[in-house]
Amino acid sequence: MLFNSLDFALFLPLVFLLYWYGFQKNLKAQNGLLLVASYIFYGWWDWRFLSLIAFSSAVDYFVGLKLGATKNKKNRKALLALSIMVNLGFLGFFKYYNFFLESFIDAFTFFGAPIQANGLNIILPVGISFYTFQTLSYSIDVYKRKLEPSSDPIAFFAFVSFFPQLVAGPIERATNLLPQFSERRKFNYASAIDGLRQMLWGFFKKLVIADNCATYVNEVFAQSETANGSTLAVAAIFFAFQIYGDFSGYSDIAIGTSRLLGFNLMKNFAFPYFSRDIAEFWRRWHISLSTWFRDYVYIPLGGSRVNKPKAIRNVFVIFIVSGFWHGANWTFIIWGLLNAIYFLPNMLLNKNRQHLGIIDQGKTWTSTKNILQIVKTFSLTTFAWIFFRAESITHAFEIISTILSPSLFTEPYIKKAFMIFVILFFISIEWLERDSEYALEKFGLKWPKWMRWSFYILLIVMMYALMTEPQEFIYFQF
Repeated sequence: MLFNSLDFALFLPLVFLLYWYGFQKNLKAQNGLLLVASYIFYGWWDWRFLSLIAFSSAVDYFVGLKLGATKNKKNRKALLALSIMVNLGFLGFFKYYNFFLESFIDAFTFFGAPIQANGLNIILPVGISFYTFQTLSYSIDVYKRKLEPSSDPIAFFAFVSFFPQLVAGPIERATNLLPQFSERRKFNYASAIDGLRQMLWGFFKKLVIADNCATYVNEVFAQSETANGSTLAVAAIFFAFQIYGDFSGYSDIAIGTSRLLGFNLMKNFAFPYFSRDIAEFWRRWHISLSTWFRDYVYIPLGGSRVNKPKAIRNVFVIFIVSGFWHGANWTFIIWGLLNAIYFLPNMLLNKNRQHLGIIDQGKTWTSTKNILQIVKTFSLTTFAWIFFRAESITHAFEIISTILSPSLFTEPYIKKAFMIFVILFFISIEWLERDSEYALEKFGLKWPKWMRWSFYILLIVMMYALMTEPQEFIYFQF
């Protein structure tokens, strides 16, 4: 089920009413409702994959119980290995089987020994990368004794399948989200209104920014061989805003929906395009995934607290694995590799933590130096996004070579020129509210009520007026 669909517009109010007015006094009934609602939400796409998420949940639930009752170190390691093998096994089969098979065939062909092998027609389950990492965090944290195992199967299954963030995150840690299923929840009007504002901004990002950019980007990238360099450069910039509006918009809707139900999810985006270097960008982009890899891969490898060669290795491992997590295509690996190269100078010069605060917090304007740093970081990020968006490595290099040709200085084709002004409007609001959890958290709250509501209505009118053909969220494919 898509957030930007009529189905969800009917589904959410129904769940909300049943949740608060039908089962408010019964925690187990509320959790049961969330579990049923989450399975309906997920099964709306393809009911056949409900068995997959149910089996994965069951394995980790029983592994958790066994880990809680087992003190033998060898047996505990075996239980953790079982959880890892089941979860990564499913992920590897559905997402990477054909990729590895094709790479294997290509390697033999390259060395003059071609082989024949047929791939499988595998449908990738929506959200498998997200809920796999969510359940893995539970098993790992129970193994490390950072978390007591859950003894309530309904609460645990609802935690794994929690519908607001099930298919595209944030990737919640069990230590944060799971205990919330055991706490009695009371309706909080202020929190619910705040959640609605965050949902409004998320829908604006998706329907106005992301979807309108998508129609232009899809057209240009599909006909990249006939486009000039300036058009491809504009398309790359539009894609940067498309993926940000699409993915952070989903996170805003997910977090806002969760607040309607009395849950608090982690922040997933912190205005990343205002970053002054790549290290800061990755502290602000897809925070739930970045911190997951940091805590469960980077730090166990030694992080930066090792000698330089190993520290460099760890940086490349974390970014290449992150690229591979996004999809079974060499373009994603190159994207990860590029970001590792971008990040390396910061680490080697010990400057990877020099921009920890909010840029010029409390000020309306910033310095020329900061603007140049932001433009540089955005340009590097946008260049890497070309590989992320391209169909293949060859396609990416063809686009880059055209951008770097003299045609870069010719007039670009821009189908939706008005989007330039819409994006500037969007950037302005995000800049003014960059010290908030999300752009509308405090924006306009000190205005007269009529003015504030006029602004909200303006956003809704813009969504209606600029709505295009519905586009799936980009991260559904991951």
